[in-house]
Amino acid sequence: MYDWDEAPDLNITPLIDVMLVLMAIFMITIPVMHYEEKIDLPDGSQKAAVSDSKALTVRITKDLTVHYKNDKFSLESFPDAFRLKTGDIKKDQVVFINADKEIAYEHVMYLLKVVKQSEFKKVSLLTQ
Repeated sequence: MYDWDEAPDLNITPLIDVMLVLMAIFMITIPVMHYEEKIDLPDGSQKAAVSDSKALTVRITKDLTVHYKNDKFSLESFPDAFRLKTGDIKKDQVVFINADKEIAYEHVMYLLKVVKQSEFKKVSLLTQ
């Protein structure tokens, strides 16, 4: 007869064995599996890159001189001069900001802020 005071023993060894075998199988098969999605990309044109002749370019050199068209400005005097020079220009034109790679990030963001405050909507940072 069964003794109700006796605690039953759980044998979990087979469960651990099965889990270890499954883990070994997954460790071997997962790195071998590759998922590949077949997509058809459109063919690009063979033309050269189109340059936007209407775009405005603002360039800053490492001595913090800002160049806009043929004019040079200091970083402090640039905001007012830029607003005066671009007052009659449509605000939907693209403005490119070209900066020397040795310039601190804050100076480039300052130029970006000045251009955005001048109500230009399309501003891009140029890379080399």
